[in-house]
Amino acid sequence: MMIFRLIAESFRFAADALFQNRLRTMLSLLGITIGIFTIISVFSAVDTLRDKLQSSVDKLGSNTLFVQKWPWGFGGDYPWWKYINRPLPKLKEYATLKERIQNADGICFESMASGRTIKYKNSAVEGVGLKAASQDYDKTWNLDFEDGRYFTETEGKFGAPLVILGAEVAQGLFGDQSAIGKQIKVMGRRLTVVGVFKKEGEDMLGMSQDNNVLIPLNFARGLFEVENDQYDPQITVKGKESVSLEEVESELLGLMRSIRKIKPGAESDFALNKTTMLTDTLNAMFVAIKIAGWVIGGFSILVGGFGIANIMFVSVKERTNIIGIQKSLGAKNYFILLQFIFEAVALCLMGGIIGLLLVFGGTYLFTYFTEVEVVLYAKNIVMGIGISLAIGLISGFWPAYAASKLDPVEAIRS
Repeated sequence: MMIFRLIAESFRFAADALFQNRLRTMLSLLGITIGIFTIISVFSAVDTLRDKLQSSVDKLGSNTLFVQKWPWGFGGDYPWWKYINRPLPKLKEYATLKERIQNADGICFESMASGRTIKYKNSAVEGVGLKAASQDYDKTWNLDFEDGRYFTETEGKFGAPLVILGAEVAQGLFGDQSAIGKQIKVMGRRLTVVGVFKKEGEDMLGMSQDNNVLIPLNFARGLFEVENDQYDPQITVKGKESVSLEEVESELLGLMRSIRKIKPGAESDFALNKTTMLTDTLNAMFVAIKIAGWVIGGFSILVGGFGIANIMFVSVKERTNIIGIQKSLGAKNYFILLQFIFEAVALCLMGGIIGLLLVFGGTYLFTYFTEVEVVLYAKNIVMGIGISLAIGLISGFWPAYAASKLDPVEAIRS
Protein backbone atom coordinates (compact mmCIF):
# COMPACT_ATOMS: atom_id res chain seq x y z
CA MET A 1 0.00 0.00 0.00
CA MET A 2 2.91 2.34 0.71
CA ILE A 3 4.05 2.27 -2.93
CA PHE A 4 0.59 3.32 -4.13
CA ARG A 5 0.51 6.16 -1.61
CA LEU A 6 3.91 7.36 -2.81
CA ILE A 7 2.79 7.20 -6.45
CA ALA A 8 -0.37 9.16 -5.60
CA GLU A 9 1.72 11.74 -3.76
CA SER A 10 4.08 12.03 -6.75
CA PHE A 11 1.12 12.57 -9.03
CA ARG A 12 -0.23 15.30 -6.72
CA PHE A 13 3.12 17.12 -6.77
CA ALA A 14 3.17 16.95 -10.58
CA ALA A 15 -0.41 18.26 -10.82
CA ASP A 16 0.38 21.17 -8.49
CA ALA A 17 3.42 22.09 -10.57
CA LEU A 18 1.41 22.10 -13.80
CA PHE A 19 -1.39 24.16 -12.27
CA GLN A 20 0.95 26.74 -10.77
CA ASN A 21 2.63 27.29 -14.17
CA ARG A 22 -0.48 27.41 -16.34
CA LEU A 23 0.93 29.63 -19.11
CA ARG A 24 4.07 27.53 -19.45
CA THR A 25 1.94 24.38 -19.42
CA MET A 26 -0.29 25.64 -22.25
CA LEU A 27 2.69 26.68 -24.39
CA SER A 28 4.32 23.30 -23.82
CA LEU A 29 1.21 21.54 -25.13
CA LEU A 30 1.29 23.17 -28.57
CA GLY A 31 3.94 21.00 -30.20
CA ILE A 32 2.35 17.72 -29.07
CA THR A 33 -1.16 18.97 -29.92
CA ILE A 34 -0.17 19.98 -33.47
CA GLY A 35 1.74 16.74 -34.04
CA ILE A 36 -1.06 14.45 -32.80
CA PHE A 37 -3.63 16.49 -34.74
CA THR A 38 -1.61 16.15 -37.96
CA ILE A 39 -0.89 12.43 -37.68
CA ILE A 40 -4.36 11.36 -36.55
CA SER A 41 -6.05 13.62 -39.14
CA VAL A 42 -4.05 12.01 -41.95
CA PHE A 43 -4.65 8.50 -40.61
CA SER A 44 -8.40 9.11 -40.14
CA ALA A 45 -8.72 10.49 -43.67
CA VAL A 46 -6.70 7.60 -45.14
CA ASP A 47 -8.61 4.92 -43.20
CA THR A 48 -11.96 6.43 -44.20
CA LEU A 49 -10.92 6.63 -47.86
CA ARG A 50 -9.51 3.11 -47.74
CA ASP A 51 -12.76 1.69 -46.30
CA LYS A 52 -14.90 3.48 -48.88
CA LEU A 53 -12.71 2.32 -51.75
CA GLN A 54 -12.48 -1.19 -50.32
CA SER A 55 -16.27 -1.43 -50.09
CA SER A 56 -16.40 -0.44 -53.76
CA VAL A 57 -13.75 -3.02 -54.65
CA ASP A 58 -15.61 -5.70 -52.66
CA LYS A 59 -18.59 -5.27 -54.98
CA LEU A 60 -16.39 -6.61 -57.77
CA GLY A 61 -15.77 -9.76 -55.75
CA SER A 62 -12.52 -11.10 -54.33
CA ASN A 63 -12.74 -14.21 -56.53
CA THR A 64 -13.86 -12.53 -59.74
CA LEU A 65 -11.97 -12.12 -63.03
CA PHE A 66 -12.80 -9.88 -65.98
CA VAL A 67 -11.85 -10.85 -69.54
CA GLN A 68 -11.39 -7.52 -71.31
CA LYS A 69 -9.52 -5.89 -74.15
CA TRP A 70 -7.73 -3.35 -71.98
CA PRO A 71 -5.70 -4.22 -68.85
CA TRP A 72 -6.32 -2.00 -65.88
CA GLY A 73 -3.57 0.58 -65.49
CA PHE A 74 -2.80 2.83 -62.54
CA GLY A 75 -0.38 5.71 -62.83
CA GLY A 76 2.74 6.03 -64.95
CA ASP A 77 2.89 5.64 -68.71
CA TYR A 78 0.13 3.41 -70.06
CA PRO A 79 1.25 1.61 -73.27
CA TRP A 80 -2.10 1.94 -75.04
CA TRP A 81 -0.54 1.30 -78.44
CA LYS A 82 0.10 -2.34 -77.40
CA TYR A 83 -3.58 -2.98 -76.74
CA ILE A 84 -5.53 -0.84 -79.21
CA ASN A 85 -5.60 -3.51 -81.92
CA ARG A 86 -6.58 -6.35 -79.63
CA PRO A 87 -9.85 -8.16 -80.44
CA LEU A 88 -12.84 -7.63 -78.17
CA PRO A 89 -14.43 -10.44 -76.13
CA LYS A 90 -17.02 -12.19 -78.29
CA LEU A 91 -20.26 -14.01 -77.58
CA LYS A 92 -18.85 -17.17 -79.18
CA GLU A 93 -15.90 -17.05 -76.78
CA TYR A 94 -18.30 -16.58 -73.86
CA ALA A 95 -20.37 -19.59 -74.98
CA THR A 96 -17.25 -21.77 -75.31
CA LEU A 97 -15.93 -20.69 -71.93
CA LYS A 98 -19.25 -21.40 -70.27
CA GLU A 99 -19.21 -24.90 -71.73
CA ARG A 100 -15.61 -25.73 -70.77
CA ILE A 101 -14.74 -23.92 -67.54
CA GLN A 102 -14.78 -26.09 -64.42
CA ASN A 103 -13.84 -23.76 -61.55
CA ALA A 104 -16.50 -21.07 -61.98
CA ASP A 105 -19.74 -20.54 -60.06
CA GLY A 106 -20.95 -18.13 -62.73
CA ILE A 107 -19.87 -16.68 -66.07
CA CYS A 108 -21.54 -13.73 -67.73
CA PHE A 109 -21.24 -11.62 -70.88
CA GLU A 110 -21.85 -7.91 -70.27
CA SER A 111 -22.15 -4.80 -72.39
CA MET A 112 -23.04 -1.21 -71.44
CA ALA A 113 -24.70 1.58 -73.45
CA SER A 114 -24.13 4.80 -71.49
CA GLY A 115 -26.02 8.08 -71.49
CA ARG A 116 -29.48 6.75 -72.41
CA THR A 117 -32.84 8.36 -71.70
CA ILE A 118 -35.52 6.27 -69.97
CA LYS A 119 -39.16 7.40 -70.27
CA TYR A 120 -42.44 6.65 -68.53
CA LYS A 121 -45.44 8.66 -69.71
CA ASN A 122 -44.44 12.31 -69.11
CA SER A 123 -41.45 11.47 -66.89
CA ALA A 124 -37.92 10.93 -68.16
CA VAL A 125 -34.52 10.23 -66.63
CA GLU A 126 -31.43 11.12 -68.68
CA GLY A 127 -27.85 9.86 -68.52
CA VAL A 128 -28.83 6.31 -67.55
CA GLY A 129 -26.48 3.37 -68.07
CA LEU A 130 -28.20 0.60 -70.04
CA LYS A 131 -26.50 -2.64 -69.03
CA ALA A 132 -27.09 -5.81 -71.01
CA ALA A 133 -26.06 -9.09 -69.39
CA SER A 134 -26.48 -12.80 -69.87
CA GLN A 135 -28.40 -14.94 -67.39
CA ASP A 136 -25.58 -15.56 -64.89
CA TYR A 137 -25.29 -11.87 -64.02
CA ASP A 138 -26.89 -12.55 -60.64
CA LYS A 139 -24.18 -15.15 -59.94
CA THR A 140 -21.23 -12.94 -60.83
CA TRP A 141 -22.51 -9.86 -58.95
CA ASN A 142 -24.16 -9.44 -55.56
CA LEU A 143 -27.64 -8.09 -56.30
CA ASP A 144 -29.94 -6.70 -53.61
CA PHE A 145 -33.54 -5.94 -54.53
CA GLU A 146 -35.75 -3.28 -53.03
CA ASP A 147 -38.72 -4.70 -54.92
CA GLY A 148 -39.44 -7.37 -57.50
CA ARG A 149 -37.17 -10.12 -58.77
CA TYR A 150 -34.45 -11.19 -61.22
CA PHE A 151 -35.07 -12.60 -64.72
CA THR A 152 -36.06 -16.26 -64.96
CA GLU A 153 -34.00 -18.68 -67.04
CA THR A 154 -36.65 -18.70 -69.79
CA GLU A 155 -36.91 -14.89 -69.86
CA GLY A 156 -33.15 -14.57 -70.20
CA LYS A 157 -32.84 -17.27 -72.84
CA PHE A 158 -35.56 -15.88 -75.13
CA GLY A 159 -34.76 -12.22 -74.55
CA ALA A 160 -38.03 -11.14 -72.95
CA PRO A 161 -38.64 -7.33 -73.01
CA LEU A 162 -38.06 -6.92 -69.28
CA VAL A 163 -35.98 -4.50 -67.23
CA ILE A 164 -34.66 -4.07 -63.68
CA LEU A 165 -34.24 -0.47 -62.55
CA GLY A 166 -31.66 1.18 -60.36
CA ALA A 167 -33.02 3.01 -57.30
CA GLU A 168 -32.39 6.52 -58.67
CA VAL A 169 -34.00 5.68 -62.02
CA ALA A 170 -37.07 4.19 -60.31
CA GLN A 171 -37.37 7.27 -58.08
CA GLY A 172 -37.06 9.62 -61.04
CA LEU A 173 -39.75 7.83 -63.07
CA PHE A 174 -42.24 6.70 -60.44
CA GLY A 175 -41.52 8.64 -57.26
CA ASP A 176 -42.97 6.75 -54.29
CA GLN A 177 -45.20 4.56 -56.48
CA SER A 178 -44.38 0.91 -57.16
CA ALA A 179 -42.53 0.38 -60.43
CA ILE A 180 -43.28 -3.34 -60.75
CA GLY A 181 -45.41 -4.19 -63.77
CA LYS A 182 -45.13 -0.71 -65.31
CA GLN A 183 -43.95 -0.30 -68.89
CA ILE A 184 -41.13 2.10 -69.68
CA LYS A 185 -39.59 3.16 -72.98
CA VAL A 186 -35.91 2.44 -73.71
CA MET A 187 -34.35 3.26 -77.11
CA GLY A 188 -37.80 3.26 -78.68
CA ARG A 189 -38.82 -0.12 -77.23
CA ARG A 190 -41.27 -0.87 -74.44
CA LEU A 191 -40.06 -2.96 -71.51
CA THR A 192 -41.87 -4.19 -68.42
CA VAL A 193 -40.29 -3.51 -65.03
CA VAL A 194 -39.83 -6.71 -62.99
CA GLY A 195 -37.46 -5.46 -60.31
CA VAL A 196 -35.84 -2.49 -58.56
CA PHE A 197 -32.35 -2.67 -57.07
CA LYS A 198 -31.80 -1.53 -53.49
CA LYS A 199 -30.27 1.93 -53.21
CA GLU A 200 -26.49 1.70 -52.86
CA GLY A 201 -25.52 5.37 -52.55
CA GLU A 202 -22.40 7.04 -53.88
CA ASP A 203 -19.59 4.78 -54.99
CA MET A 204 -15.98 5.99 -55.31
CA LEU A 205 -15.26 3.64 -58.22
CA GLY A 206 -18.52 4.27 -60.05
CA MET A 207 -19.79 0.73 -59.42
CA SER A 208 -23.22 1.77 -58.08
CA GLN A 209 -26.33 0.35 -59.75
CA ASP A 210 -28.45 3.35 -58.70
CA ASN A 211 -28.39 5.07 -62.10
CA ASN A 212 -28.32 1.93 -64.24
CA VAL A 213 -30.95 -0.38 -65.69
CA LEU A 214 -30.44 -4.04 -66.53
CA ILE A 215 -31.93 -5.90 -69.50
CA PRO A 216 -31.45 -9.47 -70.81
CA LEU A 217 -28.54 -9.76 -73.25
CA ASN A 218 -30.62 -11.54 -75.89
CA PHE A 219 -33.11 -8.67 -75.89
CA ALA A 220 -30.33 -6.08 -76.02
CA ARG A 221 -28.92 -7.65 -79.20
CA GLY A 222 -31.95 -6.23 -81.00
CA LEU A 223 -31.23 -2.72 -79.68
CA PHE A 224 -27.49 -2.28 -80.16
CA GLU A 225 -24.38 -4.19 -81.20
CA VAL A 226 -23.34 -5.68 -77.87
CA GLU A 227 -19.92 -6.80 -79.22
CA ASN A 228 -18.97 -3.32 -80.40
CA ASP A 229 -16.03 -1.52 -78.75
CA GLN A 230 -18.32 1.44 -78.11
CA TYR A 231 -20.25 -0.62 -75.54
CA ASP A 232 -17.23 -2.01 -73.66
CA PRO A 233 -18.05 -5.75 -73.81
CA GLN A 234 -16.50 -8.03 -71.20
CA ILE A 235 -16.76 -11.56 -69.85
CA THR A 236 -17.06 -11.78 -66.07
CA VAL A 237 -16.07 -15.02 -64.33
CA LYS A 238 -16.71 -15.68 -60.64
CA GLY A 239 -14.64 -18.54 -59.30
CA LYS A 240 -15.86 -21.15 -56.86
CA GLU A 241 -15.36 -20.30 -53.18
CA SER A 242 -13.48 -23.57 -52.65
CA VAL A 243 -10.99 -22.76 -55.42
CA SER A 244 -8.23 -20.17 -55.14
CA LEU A 245 -8.20 -17.18 -57.45
CA GLU A 246 -4.86 -18.32 -58.89
CA GLU A 247 -6.38 -21.65 -59.99
CA VAL A 248 -9.37 -19.93 -61.58
CA GLU A 249 -7.08 -17.46 -63.33
CA SER A 250 -4.79 -20.23 -64.59
CA GLU A 251 -7.71 -22.22 -66.01
CA LEU A 252 -9.29 -19.13 -67.60
CA LEU A 253 -5.97 -18.06 -69.13
CA GLY A 254 -5.45 -21.50 -70.68
CA LEU A 255 -8.99 -21.66 -72.06
CA MET A 256 -8.87 -18.18 -73.59
CA ARG A 257 -5.50 -18.84 -75.23
CA SER A 258 -6.87 -22.13 -76.58
CA ILE A 259 -10.05 -20.48 -77.89
CA ARG A 260 -8.07 -17.75 -79.64
CA LYS A 261 -5.45 -20.25 -80.86
CA ILE A 262 -2.51 -18.31 -79.38
CA LYS A 263 0.79 -20.14 -79.88
CA PRO A 264 2.91 -21.14 -76.86
CA GLY A 265 5.27 -18.32 -75.88
CA ALA A 266 3.23 -15.69 -77.70
CA GLU A 267 1.77 -12.80 -75.74
CA SER A 268 -1.93 -13.03 -74.89
CA ASP A 269 -4.18 -10.63 -76.82
CA PHE A 270 -6.62 -10.16 -73.93
CA ALA A 271 -6.48 -8.97 -70.32
CA LEU A 272 -7.51 -10.85 -67.20
CA ASN A 273 -8.25 -8.09 -64.70
CA LYS A 274 -8.90 -8.78 -61.00
CA THR A 275 -9.63 -6.87 -57.82
CA THR A 276 -6.21 -7.62 -56.29
CA MET A 277 -4.73 -5.26 -58.90
CA LEU A 278 -6.83 -2.47 -57.40
CA THR A 279 -6.17 -3.36 -53.77
CA ASP A 280 -2.40 -3.64 -54.30
CA THR A 281 -2.30 -0.21 -55.92
CA LEU A 282 -4.50 1.32 -53.22
CA ASN A 283 -2.37 -0.20 -50.45
CA ALA A 284 0.83 1.21 -51.95
CA MET A 285 -0.79 4.66 -52.28
CA PHE A 286 -2.11 4.64 -48.70
CA VAL A 287 1.28 3.54 -47.30
CA ALA A 288 2.91 6.53 -49.04
CA ILE A 289 0.29 8.91 -47.63
CA LYS A 290 0.71 7.51 -44.11
CA ILE A 291 4.49 7.88 -44.34
CA ALA A 292 3.98 11.52 -45.33
CA GLY A 293 1.67 11.95 -42.33
CA TRP A 294 4.28 10.46 -40.00
CA VAL A 295 6.99 12.74 -41.41
CA ILE A 296 4.94 15.93 -41.17
CA GLY A 297 3.43 15.15 -37.76
CA GLY A 298 6.67 13.59 -36.52
CA PHE A 299 8.55 16.87 -36.81
CA SER A 300 5.89 18.62 -34.73
CA ILE A 301 5.99 15.87 -32.11
CA LEU A 302 9.80 15.91 -32.10
CA VAL A 303 9.84 19.66 -31.54
CA GLY A 304 7.14 19.28 -28.87
CA GLY A 305 9.14 16.52 -27.16
CA PHE A 306 12.29 18.66 -27.05
CA GLY A 307 10.19 21.55 -25.76
CA ILE A 308 8.76 19.46 -22.95
CA ALA A 309 12.21 18.08 -22.06
CA ASN A 310 13.52 21.64 -21.89
CA ILE A 311 10.59 22.75 -19.71
CA MET A 312 11.20 19.79 -17.41
CA PHE A 313 14.86 20.75 -16.98
CA VAL A 314 13.72 24.28 -16.12
CA SER A 315 11.21 22.82 -13.66
CA VAL A 316 13.93 20.72 -12.02
CA LYS A 317 16.15 23.81 -11.73
CA GLU A 318 13.34 25.85 -10.13
CA ARG A 319 12.48 23.15 -7.60
CA THR A 320 15.98 22.00 -6.74
CA ASN A 321 15.80 23.18 -3.12
CA ILE A 322 12.37 21.56 -2.70
CA ILE A 323 13.81 18.30 -4.05
CA GLY A 324 16.63 18.62 -1.48
CA ILE A 325 14.14 19.10 1.35
CA GLN A 326 12.07 16.12 0.19
CA LYS A 327 15.15 13.88 0.02
CA SER A 328 16.40 15.07 3.41
CA LEU A 329 13.02 14.06 4.87
CA GLY A 330 13.43 10.54 3.47
CA ALA A 331 11.99 10.72 -0.06
CA LYS A 332 13.36 7.93 -2.21
CA ASN A 333 14.92 8.49 -5.63
CA TYR A 334 11.99 6.86 -7.41
CA PHE A 335 9.60 9.24 -5.61
CA ILE A 336 11.43 12.22 -7.14
CA LEU A 337 11.72 10.42 -10.48
CA LEU A 338 7.99 9.72 -10.61
CA GLN A 339 7.08 13.35 -9.86
CA PHE A 340 8.78 14.64 -12.99
CA ILE A 341 7.86 11.69 -15.22
CA PHE A 342 4.20 12.12 -14.25
CA GLU A 343 4.48 15.82 -15.02
CA ALA A 344 5.96 15.17 -18.49
CA VAL A 345 3.45 12.40 -19.24
CA ALA A 346 0.55 14.58 -18.08
CA LEU A 347 1.71 17.39 -20.36
CA CYS A 348 1.92 15.08 -23.37
CA LEU A 349 -1.39 13.35 -22.64
CA MET A 350 -3.15 16.71 -22.33
CA GLY A 351 -1.63 17.80 -25.63
CA GLY A 352 -2.61 14.52 -27.27
CA ILE A 353 -6.19 14.67 -25.97
CA ILE A 354 -6.57 18.26 -27.19
CA GLY A 355 -5.23 17.15 -30.60
CA LEU A 356 -7.74 14.27 -30.71
CA LEU A 357 -10.58 16.61 -29.77
CA LEU A 358 -9.56 18.92 -32.62
CA VAL A 359 -9.55 15.95 -35.02
CA PHE A 360 -12.99 14.90 -33.80
CA GLY A 361 -14.33 18.43 -34.27
CA GLY A 362 -12.73 18.63 -37.71
CA THR A 363 -14.27 15.33 -38.84
CA TYR A 364 -17.69 16.43 -37.58
CA LEU A 365 -17.51 19.78 -39.41
CA PHE A 366 -16.16 18.18 -42.60
CA THR A 367 -18.96 15.59 -42.58
CA TYR A 368 -21.57 18.26 -41.84
CA PHE A 369 -20.54 20.66 -44.63
CA THR A 370 -19.48 18.20 -47.36
CA GLU A 371 -21.82 15.25 -46.57
CA VAL A 372 -18.78 12.97 -46.91
CA GLU A 373 -18.48 11.00 -43.69
CA VAL A 374 -15.00 10.93 -42.15
CA VAL A 375 -14.64 8.56 -39.20
CA LEU A 376 -12.27 8.89 -36.23
CA TYR A 377 -11.58 5.20 -35.61
CA ALA A 378 -10.93 3.81 -32.11
CA LYS A 379 -7.54 2.44 -33.22
CA ASN A 380 -6.43 5.96 -34.16
CA ILE A 381 -7.58 7.32 -30.78
CA VAL A 382 -5.58 4.60 -29.02
CA MET A 383 -2.58 5.33 -31.25
CA GLY A 384 -2.77 9.07 -30.48
CA ILE A 385 -2.85 8.43 -26.74
CA GLY A 386 -0.06 5.86 -27.07
CA ILE A 387 2.18 8.28 -28.97
CA SER A 388 1.53 10.98 -26.36
CA LEU A 389 2.36 8.58 -23.53
CA ALA A 390 5.57 7.43 -25.25
CA ILE A 391 6.75 11.00 -25.93
CA GLY A 392 6.00 11.94 -22.30
CA LEU A 393 8.07 9.04 -20.98
CA ILE A 394 10.97 9.69 -23.35
CA SER A 395 11.13 13.48 -22.95
CA GLY A 396 10.59 13.37 -19.20
CA PHE A 397 12.90 10.54 -18.21
CA TRP A 398 16.28 12.28 -18.37
CA PRO A 399 15.23 15.45 -16.46
CA ALA A 400 13.46 13.21 -13.91
CA TYR A 401 16.51 10.97 -13.60
CA ALA A 402 18.77 14.01 -13.10
CA ALA A 403 16.43 15.30 -10.38
CA SER A 404 16.37 11.93 -8.59
CA LYS A 405 20.20 11.84 -8.43
CA LEU A 406 20.61 15.26 -6.83
CA ASP A 407 22.53 15.35 -3.56
CA PRO A 408 20.10 16.56 -0.85
CA VAL A 409 22.67 18.87 0.86
CA GLU A 410 23.77 20.50 -2.37
CA ALA A 411 20.14 20.76 -3.53
CA ILE A 412 19.03 22.57 -0.34
CA ARG A 413 21.95 25.02 -0.56
CA SER A 414 21.24 25.90 -4.22
